[in-house]
Amino acid sequence: MKWEELSASQREEVERQLSIIRRGVVEIVPEEELVQKLMKSVATGKPMKVKLGLDPSAPDIHVGHTVVLHKLRQFQELGHQIQLIIGDFTGRIGDPTGKSETRKQLTEEDVMRNAETYKKQIYKILDSEKTQVFYNSKWLSPLTFADVVGLSAKVTVARMLERDDFTKRYTTGQPISIHEFFYPLMQGYDSVALESDVELGGTDQKFNLLMGRTLQKEYGKTTQAAITLPLLEGLDGVNKMSKSLGNYIGIDEQPNEIYGKAMSVPDELMLKYYELATDITNEDLTALKDGLTDGTVHPRDAKMKLAHTLVRMYQGIEEADSAETHFKTVFQQRSLPQDIEEAVLPASELDNGTIKLIKLLVTLGLQSSNAEAKRSIQQGAVKINEVKQEDPNGEVALQDGDVIQVGKRKFARIKLT
Repeated sequence: MKWEELSASQREEVERQLSIIRRGVVEIVPEEELVQKLMKSVATGKPMKVKLGLDPSAPDIHVGHTVVLHKLRQFQELGHQIQLIIGDFTGRIGDPTGKSETRKQLTEEDVMRNAETYKKQIYKILDSEKTQVFYNSKWLSPLTFADVVGLSAKVTVARMLERDDFTKRYTTGQPISIHEFFYPLMQGYDSVALESDVELGGTDQKFNLLMGRTLQKEYGKTTQAAITLPLLEGLDGVNKMSKSLGNYIGIDEQPNEIYGKAMSVPDELMLKYYELATDITNEDLTALKDGLTDGTVHPRDAKMKLAHTLVRMYQGIEEADSAETHFKTVFQQRSLPQDIEEAVLPASELDNGTIKLIKLLVTLGLQSSNAEAKRSIQQGAVKINEVKQEDPNGEVALQDGDVIQVGKRKFARIKLT
């Protein structure tokens, strides 16, 4: 289809959609094919099929994961069909991308349990009624060994070793299992099975996305366009957001936690978070950038708006307002919040009216482990009634109404029973 064959209004619509799709992306491969697909979609009214593959190896989604999900939502709002692939088959292998060693394979039960949790969180961003969900075991499980041999014959070992992680492991003598080569083949075969028009992924997924194009061509299908998105740095401002590094904002965390963490986003990354991880419009994003540049918008106010936006997106407007009030009370006015949650502490947990401080923090759920509790105490992050506790081996005597504080965002008011 040629540009001249479109009406003026159709051309305007293609340009509008392109401006939204291009926002925040690193690369569109090849962009001219995407433009052709958009032109055809606008001219015929037939939506493009836009694919995202997810291997549910970890069920908790953080803001870094949402970058690609927000792009998917944009396609959805533009009227295109979303193909969400739950990799119940590929998840048993695990994506070797960025890994320095062979990953432990998940059981079918692990994968399915994680998948259900994943879907609940994903629908905080996507419209569930406009999302097609597929499990790739539907087309991968029936493949015979002959089919698999035929699939593997379409790609050379040299091509596989073009992947950075495989190359590094090969050159350093670290083992690569044969089954890991099948991961990109299976992800690519998903695109063959669903005849996808577009596939999304992070920059670290480029090899896998292009494998989809390769296999679609080999099987006589129309090739998909691949769109890569940047990896979002975490709260440390350096490393990719990761739960293992502790530099993450989880979308299922408590509102005060989300808000407080968002306020610690480095200033230089604030606009990137807005662009990639929020639903702010392109027009509002431009206005925000201009305001920060000319000084009409204070960085603190912009960051508070970012924090409010993130809580509002995942917990609702009332929770966002409440979290903002909590933040202002605790951090700006340096006083205890008024709505501290009551924590019941059974008398059986006390020994002659006292309890070890570490045990108290873990029992109340303010810390996940003794080691974490000890570390917080040593760092001076634990207070009782606003008095810093400095002895990790110490015991404390408690009364009804005592306020325990860990860090800047965790509070509990003791209720003895």
